[in-house]
Amino acid sequence: MQLIEGVRYNLKGLKMGLRTPKLLILGLLRFIVVIFAAIGLASIILIYQNDIVSMIWIKPESLWIVWLWYVMSWLITIILVIMSTLMSYLISQIIFAVLIMDKMSRITEGISKGNILEQHNISYFRQLIFLVKQEIPRTTIPVLLSLVLLGLGWLTPLGPVVTILSSAAAVIFLAWDNTDLVPARRFVVFRKRFGFFSRNFSFHAGFGLLFLIPFFNILSLSFAPIGATLYSLDKEKS
Repeated sequence: MQLIEGVRYNLKGLKMGLRTPKLLILGLLRFIVVIFAAIGLASIILIYQNDIVSMIWIKPESLWIVWLWYVMSWLITIILVIMSTLMSYLISQIIFAVLIMDKMSRITEGISKGNILEQHNISYFRQLIFLVKQEIPRTTIPVLLSLVLLGLGWLTPLGPVVTILSSAAAVIFLAWDNTDLVPARRFVVFRKRFGFFSRNFSFHAGFGLLFLIPFFNILSLSFAPIGATLYSLDKEKS
């Protein structure tokens, strides 16, 4: 089954990453970048919490309704912190994490095949620009979809169901974010890469399943490019 195969490749990549010094350093670096970006944005929100809330609703003087202001204050803060986490992932992914992911993928390919297949008539800088441009739709789509589903969860009575759908969509797209590294480096057009994702939907669901496990997901997500690259290379052979 593709679902089980996805879990297997994720664990296979994690095992390889923990045993390879170069991959271990890059995986930990990627994790640190996202965490620091999220903490930085969340800290700014918490520092200016009262100012942000006051822009929406000035703190009332009546003791009868001031409690409602505090409830709304923390509700808005929680929402902004969640959004800041998504934004930090988006920003770090486009600006910096794509470099780490591509480097991890190249190292994995070199170890697995003994060489890295390159487009010799195209400079590395142009390849890098192409990868960053591809990262925008590949990362923006799942983030926007997660925000839409999150909003539906607040506005509809189907909150628990929507929460499950939101989590499932997020991990599946995150899995594709990793399996798409090799095809993007090969300059395969976006339409064909999305078709590959659609045909192997079950695999991506299995690969992303480990991203739902608290605490362990931080580790598996940081080293996900390794297992995803191994999968892409095996698909090229078949």
